[in-house]
Amino acid sequence: MKDYDIIVIGTGAGLTIASRARNKEMKVALVENGPMGGTCLNRGCIPSKILTYPAEVVRTIEHAKAIGVHAKVERLDFDLVRKRMWDLILPDRHGIEEGVRNDPDMDLYHTTGFFVAPYTMQVDEEQIKAPRIVISCGVRSQIPDIKGLEEAGYLLSETVFDILSVPRSITILGGGYKACEFGHFFSAFGTKVTILGRNPRLLPREEPEVSERMLAEASHYMDVHVNNEVLEVKKGAAGKTIVFRDRSSERTSEVTSDEILVTTGVTSNADTLNPGAAGIALDKNNYIVIDQFMQTSQPSIFAMGDVIGRTMFRHTANYHVDVVWYNMFTKKMTPVDEHAVPHAVFGYPEVASVGITEAEAKAKGIKYLVGKSDYFDCAKGYAMGEEGSFVKVIVTAGDLKILGVSAIGAHAAILVQAVVYLMNAGDQSFVPLARSQTIHPALSEAVVNAFGNLEDPAHQHHHENG
Repeated sequence: MKDYDIIVIGTGAGLTIASRARNKEMKVALVENGPMGGTCLNRGCIPSKILTYPAEVVRTIEHAKAIGVHAKVERLDFDLVRKRMWDLILPDRHGIEEGVRNDPDMDLYHTTGFFVAPYTMQVDEEQIKAPRIVISCGVRSQIPDIKGLEEAGYLLSETVFDILSVPRSITILGGGYKACEFGHFFSAFGTKVTILGRNPRLLPREEPEVSERMLAEASHYMDVHVNNEVLEVKKGAAGKTIVFRDRSSERTSEVTSDEILVTTGVTSNADTLNPGAAGIALDKNNYIVIDQFMQTSQPSIFAMGDVIGRTMFRHTANYHVDVVWYNMFTKKMTPVDEHAVPHAVFGYPEVASVGITEAEAKAKGIKYLVGKSDYFDCAKGYAMGEEGSFVKVIVTAGDLKILGVSAIGAHAAILVQAVVYLMNAGDQSFVPLARSQTIHPALSEAVVNAFGNLEDPAHQHHHENG
């Protein structure tokens, strides 16, 4: 049995916990069954953005004719894009491995470890224990049970970045952010893309108006089917044929493509840990149950990042690191704050949001005001030809506290981010924004205008009907 001061499971955000522990002269065990650096570095945010940015440039060039610029893309060099991607990932990954290997007080167990008792894990042939454990082992792609899918073969976000060339055609199963981002990339690089989503909406977690616009825009460059059920996959000489049925009309159709990419959701990696042996409770979806201090049902064992099944973003996991690190060494713990978790979808157009949606505000019985503003109504948005892009804001009716913001259009992530700071300042109202001068003409005006257009939703529907 080997004793450590702390065991960290997962080397995404968990790595930061490990290096902080080493700065405090602690003996650390790292348990990791995949590539070092976790999802974000190896098969998530970083490689996907290196793909979607060139795609955005392609779309921007195409869109430019609306504002009087006629240009065309001469050639797309996927080899270079791929090289740029791996030139960033591999040195980072190897740097992490080397740092860990060269540290005598940090041991890496490159395997799937599992609990055999509270605070005790089996890693290959040996057992290790520690009084403090941090579980940040993330999630993996969920593979739907579809007849013939295994035989036909498919890509996942874990494997898609390994492709050596762009396929002629691809069908993406799923209608969430991965489908939108990968669909954007492949279509811009000349692949014929079909999206088959089960939900009636594309990006179902966003505001309905955002989903609606995304569907309309995405349909210009992809064949998008929502509200569909995939019945089976057949592999033939012409490629992989997917049979699917429209859930409202019951009509059955089929599509044949060279590749299939499965993005139908994720499943928790907690099941690999045998958590029951450690007295760690899971919820009905196998995510680890934590209290408000991010502690599991076993004291001094904390869980953070995707494996708790809440907001699955790298920036959230980075925030969790601070909460967990603080709570691990203090009597007076600090609760996790999830009121202003932002995220973006780098599809085309770009989407970003923070806080709650209007439907969530309504469900919570909050008295709220809602405001909307089109990019086109500010000079810069008009100059950019950003027709159809908009910002939507929700605030409490009484103290004008910002509840949520959504944007779809150019630079949506940057526009929403400015409001995230206000949601974490003072009384969380938008008053400082109203008091500030806003650079004119800039897209920031669209955000300010949305707050300037606040009205009671009941009054708003009266407008629409009147």
